[in-house]
Amino acid sequence: MRTTLLKALVGAGFGPRRKAADAVMRGAVTVNGRTVDDLRHRVDIESDIVTVEGHRVALKPPSPLYLMLNKPAGVICTASDERGRKTVIDILPEKYRRRGLHPVGRLDRDTTGLLLLTSDGEFTQGLTHPRYEKEKEYLVRIGSSLSPEDVRSLERGIQLADGITHPASIREVAGEPFTYSVAIHEGRKRQVRRMFAALGYRVRRLERVRIGGLWLGGLPPGEARELTPDEVCSLLT
Repeated sequence: MRTTLLKALVGAGFGPRRKAADAVMRGAVTVNGRTVDDLRHRVDIESDIVTVEGHRVALKPPSPLYLMLNKPAGVICTASDERGRKTVIDILPEKYRRRGLHPVGRLDRDTTGLLLLTSDGEFTQGLTHPRYEKEKEYLVRIGSSLSPEDVRSLERGIQLADGITHPASIREVAGEPFTYSVAIHEGRKRQVRRMFAALGYRVRRLERVRIGGLWLGGLPPGEARELTPDEVCSLLT
């Protein structure tokens, strides 16, 4: 079957479209021994030999894998780290570590909770594109109660250095002092922490508990499980 080089790399689980496109454009990809820097170059996934930086890419990979991880604090959201820090791939069971997984989006080092990992680049593209981003819900613990005015500010949108945020949904969590459920549709870097900092609050604990209709549930910290086909479909609709 013939397809474009970019689609072949993404379909093979090399990574998100941006990563695959970057590899092609900087001349790191060869097809049958010849360097190709055209994203639309046609390849045959049945017979062509494609390498990235000298390593062959299996154009007919195993079935895509979709995992939910309860990320603990102190672990970074990347597939590898040149500084030797512990990554989300490092804490997975051994059977998953060589499956070409990458995180879908990011949680900062100190944030815990629901993180998706997959070998399916198109799935990642669908979930992280701003047009299709799913609502994400976090539990946020601060050192005092939010004032009514600050709640209204979060619900209207907070002015940050990179623009005003979209309206957030806020509710106080019963039985958890100074803890709030915050639901947002955006995925800016450290967005929830920056929203609260703009109002003068320091976030003491931040946990993501939901993406779209998928809940973290009772999955223990540091543990992972495979998503069901229905869960995967629900995230893409």
